[in-house]
Parts: sequence; C-alpha cells; structure tokens
Amino acid sequence: MCNHKKSALLVAISILLLFTSNINCTAGNTDNRTEPTGVNSHAGTVVKYPKPVQYDYPASIIFNGLERTYTIHIPETYHETIPTALVIALHGGGGEGTGMATLTDFSSVADRENFIVIYPDGIERRWNDGRGLTRYRAHRQNIDDVGFISSLIDELAKELNIDASRVYVTGISNGGMMSHRLACELSDKIAAIAPVAASIGEYMAPKWSPSRPVPVLIINGTDDPLVPWEGGDIRFGQYKFGRVLSVADTVKFWVSHNQCSLMPVITAEPDKNPGDGTTVRKEKYGGCRDKAEVVLYAVEGGGHTWPGGLQYLPESYIGKPCRDFNASEVIWQFFKEHPIK
Repeated sequence: MCNHKKSALLVAISILLLFTSNINCTAGNTDNRTEPTGVNSHAGTVVKYPKPVQYDYPASIIFNGLERTYTIHIPETYHETIPTALVIALHGGGGEGTGMATLTDFSSVADRENFIVIYPDGIERRWNDGRGLTRYRAHRQNIDDVGFISSLIDELAKELNIDASRVYVTGISNGGMMSHRLACELSDKIAAIAPVAASIGEYMAPKWSPSRPVPVLIINGTDDPLVPWEGGDIRFGQYKFGRVLSVADTVKFWVSHNQCSLMPVITAEPDKNPGDGTTVRKEKYGGCRDKAEVVLYAVEGGGHTWPGGLQYLPESYIGKPCRDFNASEVIWQFFKEHPIK
C-alpha cells in the first residue's frame, strides 16, 4: 500500500477513535458531579451524586474492583411513582457514552416518550463482545461487561422506578455486537435488543443459547465497509478486528432461537431521501414463540452508520449514511411493542 494511503488510513482511525470522546451531549453537558456520598468499593455499589438540576448527569458504579462510568438521561416527565422503561445505548469501538448520545439523539426521543436512557462507557472505550481481540484490554482481560450491565440495571432500579419488563439494549458496531451478547447471556433481564451496523461474532455464535425468546431488530447496511454484510473479517483499511457471521446468518440465529417462521414478510420502506443513495428493505419474521419477532432493516447501499443520525466520518471511510428513516425512532417503536411477557 502506498505511504500516502497508509497515512490517510491512520488519520481516519485516529479520528474514529477520538470522535465520540470529543463531542458532548446536546443537553446537560456540564459535569455536575460533586463529592460522592455513601461510597464504598463493593462490587455493584453505585457511586451516588446529588441529582443536578439538569436531567443529564454522569455517575459511576464500582464493579469487580473497577469504576465503571455512564451518563444518564431522565426525562422531565419522569415521576417516581410510575414504572418507567429503560434503554441502554452502547457506543461503538473507540467511543464513549456521551458520543453515543450525540450520534443517536436518543435523549430527545426519551423526552417525548418518557423513558430513561443510560449511555455506559466501555473499558478503554471497548466492549467485550466475545471476539477475543488481544489488542484491547476489554477482550484481553475478559472484562465482565455482561455482569457490569446486569449490576447497573439492579442498582438503577434501587434509585429509580424502573419497569423490569421494559429494559432494552441498543448499540452500534462494537456496541451492537455487545447487544447481541447481552440478549443471549442476560435474557432474563433484557426485553429486546436493536443492534446497528453489527453482526454476531463467529466465535460466540455456537456458545449462545438464550434462556427465552428475545425480540430483535437488526439494522445493517449492505455496503458497510467495516462490518461486512456477507460476514468474515471486520476491517478498517488493512486492519482486522475479528470475524462475524453474515447478516443473513445473524438473522437466522435469532429466527431459530425464537422459533419464528422461516418466511419473512418483505416490504420496501418509503425512499424519503432519494439523494442519499440508499433504500430500505424491511424483513419481518413472525409466528415466533412468545411473539418475539425478528425484524431486519436492510439498508441497500448503506454503510457503517446510524440511519438518521450524525455522520461522524466522511463517506469514503464509512459508506453512505441513510436518511430515509430515523433509527432511534424506529428502535423505540419496536421496543415499545416488546416488553417481557
């Protein structure tokens, strides 16, 4: 590869790694942290901060001896007497929770629909989704991110009126892969998932057997240059980041586990923005056990992006962004329809 191409790739990777750490939430982006009260080092202990005036604020939890941080958004309509849904939004590799808030604008949806959103941070900006990448601490040290999210849900339920039947997970890229893992290994707590630009890791698929059917909404671009539609190596330029199943096999995994009909209902979604170079095909697999349907939004021509969200890198690096639908809106609508029965 020519030296100037290598340099361009290294610059792009640097931008990708720094992107979500350099952007703040659109609301309540001031760090309102004060000295914590009632702190101890036991696993699963929340480091409690007085609630600020704003409804976005940082907090942390000590789990397995590590301080795990997250940002929480509480809608102004929240009331402690009303059980409220919780959405956990996981950033991509190299990102942070605050960047995920900006990328997706899920907080705006939460304000209108009255649910709580948390944006957790992975260890050194990575989630242990099971790919076993030795270059990253989260994988190399086998960080228990499943246990962290489980403990976080439990502790939040002590502080807030969380509806245990409506706890959902979404994420992009590495966060989307972690969503798949949580649905498989924490299916007693997770009502439904919606991974974006992500597929199931080849290494983990044979090991997973969810304890119950989990509704799944999958959003992937057919021209994703990082997570390939046909499966295989995840790539960014010359760099490889483990292997994943194809989108078709990822869908089949969930269709099989949820005991759905093998024949989907296929529809073409409205091409609301013809200029974006993408169209959307929806495949809905019904007849599932416990009504745990599996839905695929196949973004024809789409890249490694959050449809309707922020375009965080040029198209030459991540592919075409889809503007035909807003992923955050579609995901919440799916979640609303799928509490734990």
